Amino acid sequence: MNQMPYEFAIAGVYFPPLLIATLLGFFAALATAHLLNRYRLAKYFFYPQLVFLEMVIIYTVLFGTFVIKG
Repeated sequence: MNQMPYEFAIAGVYFPPLLIATLLGFFAALATAHLLNRYRLAKYFFYPQLVFLEMVIIYTVLFGTFVIKG
């Protein structure tokens, strides 16, 4: 029974798993948006800020489901 912890302790401060998944999702979406801008693919989106928000949500769900599992 090797369960993942319900909280993450960093320097004595406890963080919930959803916060860690959200931060990972934000930075992954930031990297994806940077790549889309570098290769000039972001111009094909009608509202790039909304696409960025959707990427944050999708990455957060993926990290929360498959990586954190809290």
